[in-house]
Order: sequence, then structure tokens, then C-alpha cells
Amino acid sequence: MTNEPEKWSSLEGIAEHLGVSKDTIRNWIKKDVIPHRRIGKQYKFKISEVDAWVNSGKSAEIE
Repeated sequence: MTNEPEKWSSLEGIAEHLGVSKDTIRNWIKKDVIPHRRIGKQYKFKISEVDAWVNSGKSAEIE
């Protein structure tokens, strides 16, 4: 196992990873519920953080 840092994923990449639309991800960003970082004008995600958020059950609490 390597100690390389985890790469950042794009909005498109995380939408594909979760099987939801890019608009859904944008709505979650607006509600500040999905773990993300803003880098310039782009949003970036760590898959491990998003997976932990899903596994915690917090993604099911979104209205």
C-alpha cells in the first residue's frame, strides 16, 4: 500500500461515483450537506469523505 495522498474528485466525478445528477450534487453543496472544498470556481471532493458521509446516514436526512 502506498502513502500517496488521495486525489481530489470533480463534481462530475463524484456525481458519477454516487450515481446521481450533477444538479443533485449542486443542491447538496448549496445546502452545505455534502463534504466538499471550493478551489477557485470549482468544487472538489475526496471520495473517502463522501463515502463516510453516505455511510453515516447523513445523506438520507436531506430534504
